[in-house]
Amino acid sequence: MPDESFSQERAGARSPWLIDTHELGRRPGSSRELRLDITVEEPLGVPDVIIVPKGSAITLDLLLESVVEGVLVTGTASARTTGQCSRCLDPIADEVEVDVTELYAYPDSTTDETTEEDEVSRVVDDRIDLEPVIRDAIVLALPLVPLCSEDCAGLCSGCGVKWADLEPGHGHETIDPRWAALVERLEDTSGEKSNGSDR
Repeated sequence: MPDESFSQERAGARSPWLIDTHELGRRPGSSRELRLDITVEEPLGVPDVIIVPKGSAITLDLLLESVVEGVLVTGTASARTTGQCSRCLDPIADEVEVDVTELYAYPDSTTDETTEEDEVSRVVDDRIDLEPVIRDAIVLALPLVPLCSEDCAGLCSGCGVKWADLEPGHGHETIDPRWAALVERLEDTSGEKSNGSDR
């Protein structure tokens, strides 16, 4: 029977987000460039608003540097996004790019020993896991109110048609609800008069 922990380690090693830092060798000053496209397995973002869709790629352009306390990761991550305009509901496609700066602490370093588990990322078995850092940075960078353009006028509240598609001067007659009953009564009265005049 195969060693279960060894199998899990091998399975984890196949994740494109897990990066081997062994060659940096805890030598402060040594560095490595990392350029990588990673396919998104699950959509990132807010469904029906804006997401990085499943199957698209996150492009990483990073520098890994060995420092005294761990591995410092700096650079950018970018991905295409899809969603809908929050004003006119038209589909939109865009791109998000985020700056990345994250320290992964070496085991037994001062940073490792003086911080809580969720306060700083860690180097585990000479590997760093980029996924939580990149995923969180991209999701936080997505607009809360995506727009097809800054000057999008949205939809007419009366008929639901895009303002951009309507004729200039488009509008709907509105009646103050305080006068609605009077208008209705006047319409009924005028109807009665016209019926009487037909006789």
